[in-house]
Amino acid sequence: MKSTIMRIALFAILLFPLVTASSYSATEQRTALVIGNSSYSTGSLETPANDADDMAAALKRLGFDLILKKNAAKEEMEDAIRDLGDRLKKGGVGLFFYAGHGVQVAGKNYLLPIGTRIYREADVKNRAVGAEMVLDEMGNAGNNMNIMILDACRDNPLGKSFRAAYRGLAIISSAPRGTWVSYSAGPGNVAADGRGRNSPYTVSLIKHMRTPGLSIEEVFKKVRQDMGMVTKGQQIPWELPSLEGQFYFSPMDVKATAHMTEMVNREQAKKDLGNYESLVPASERGSRYKESAKQVDIKATDGRFLAYTDGTVLDTKTNLMWAEKDNGSDINWTNAKSYCENYRGGGYSDWRMPTQDELAMLHDESKSHKATQMDRAVYLTELIQLSTCCPWASETRGSEAALFLFGSGNRLWLHQSFTNNYRALPVRSGK
Repeated sequence: MKSTIMRIALFAILLFPLVTASSYSATEQRTALVIGNSSYSTGSLETPANDADDMAAALKRLGFDLILKKNAAKEEMEDAIRDLGDRLKKGGVGLFFYAGHGVQVAGKNYLLPIGTRIYREADVKNRAVGAEMVLDEMGNAGNNMNIMILDACRDNPLGKSFRAAYRGLAIISSAPRGTWVSYSAGPGNVAADGRGRNSPYTVSLIKHMRTPGLSIEEVFKKVRQDMGMVTKGQQIPWELPSLEGQFYFSPMDVKATAHMTEMVNREQAKKDLGNYESLVPASERGSRYKESAKQVDIKATDGRFLAYTDGTVLDTKTNLMWAEKDNGSDINWTNAKSYCENYRGGGYSDWRMPTQDELAMLHDESKSHKATQMDRAVYLTELIQLSTCCPWASETRGSEAALFLFGSGNRLWLHQSFTNNYRALPVRSGK
């Protein structure tokens, strides 16, 4: 007990300079408005509502009071922005995060609400929400610091007839003093919506925001590095800083570290493993907790994959949890579906058959090992063992069902009654 107390005391002494160096204290009031719009009648998007959910959860763990809006209409968005401005008048740090469609018209940026009909360029100004409204509310509040994050540079959904609506967003020429403005893509460029649960920008941002001791400048620098690698230089985020002091999303101090440890043991973390694991870096997790409160340790890692002692493998990129091996014998599609739905690996009851897209996200030509029952290479992490090359997928068309071939990366359709070398590989969503 004494040695533990001494280690904590030493830890606090070593980190004291980092805490006092910040101009914006971790104990200062933090308020965030998070909006994610996905359900557009034209140009619907897969990830923004999920991005908003996960960003809100991350910010809440970092001490922010949250206003969360998903698939919001214009009036709802504007009311929420005014609410943010009112709360910021009490002081502290403000943050605005938006995921969804955004366009620029005549050099100004507009965030597109849900349910608004836009037929001509003039409608954008009247029926969309100007990004300047957010900055105006922040500026009028007079608080110490504000952060504006726009993962909104998806391609223009309004059609070619809108001649003044250019690709991407315009870079704001000025912002209130003490403001940090970040775009998920550079001026005139378009951001990716993502193939999994989240946009790649949001995934990277949440990851680095959670890392203790990183200044805001370091967080966004690491996000730029991630995006450069993930998109091969096609999407590089852009920032407009006007800060006068240091800010840490997750300060490296004893109080913050104790709070993270407490979060692991809280009832919500026990009931919602996926929510915890998707937001806390693997280096901070070490082990996880389930409803039974039984500790499950990591036994192996492979980049983005974590293999646990209960026979499950977490893909931290997509937040999907996989069985560490398939059913091990020939099986038709109907029985494979039943096998997946009745699988109880790790004590979970919500396993299912994966889609072709989910299987394709496991395919990685840089990783190769032999299937256990055939002398043929399969291209995916060694932490997931396939006995042959080809798991069934959930999609069907008539009497046929989908497969994915890990030997070639191809997608295939075969009769549901076929069994030769076809397998069941269960998956479950982390959420």
